[in-house]
Amino acid sequence: MRTRFANIMPRAKQPGKKPRAKKRVKKRSRPRVAAARERRLPEAYAWLENNGPYFGFGIAIAAAVFVLDQITKYAVLYGLDLATRGKIYVAPFADFVLAMNRGISYGLFPQDGELGRWVLFSIKIAASVLFFFWLRRAASPVVAAALGLLIGGALGNALDRAIQGAVVDFVALHAFGFRWYVFNLADAAIVAGVVGLLYDALRPNALKSPPKRGI
Repeated sequence: MRTRFANIMPRAKQPGKKPRAKKRVKKRSRPRVAAARERRLPEAYAWLENNGPYFGFGIAIAAAVFVLDQITKYAVLYGLDLATRGKIYVAPFADFVLAMNRGISYGLFPQDGELGRWVLFSIKIAASVLFFFWLRRAASPVVAAALGLLIGGALGNALDRAIQGAVVDFVALHAFGFRWYVFNLADAAIVAGVVGLLYDALRPNALKSPPKRGI
């Protein structure tokens, strides 16, 4: 009997110990949590949400052109050692020849002084920024690709001008006694970008604004 009553009887509270009070956890509603997260995001990045549907496509092309341009120039300067070898035969109509271009694309308007160097550098950067904001409103993949080519090419040549003091050109085309300007991959990308923009502007039924999402 004692064992039965001992199990039924409540245990005596030990002196000096108080029962712990349970903490109440306030649960935030999901809309409030989402709103708090939105407030924590920097307002400077809010404009990125307004990019067109082809913005990422154009940025990917710009990054690919920039990386490939720098790889080819590094190979020409430190791999092929064109500065010592002078010329490398590639095809009956093409050679690799090192030319440090202090002008704009294809050696036009050369600038030998430091002032001209940084003026041309600033022009390349300003053009890249302009093309970047244009890319945000690209209405077609053709325009996005063309702007990506222009951005990648302009940034590639701008980096050369800042580091080397001149743009590294190395492709020399020639045929029937005629020789074209020495150029690089960035120059070719810039020309292709201009051709793409002209093609989009002249083709009929070209979109002038990006399509709305969800339609």
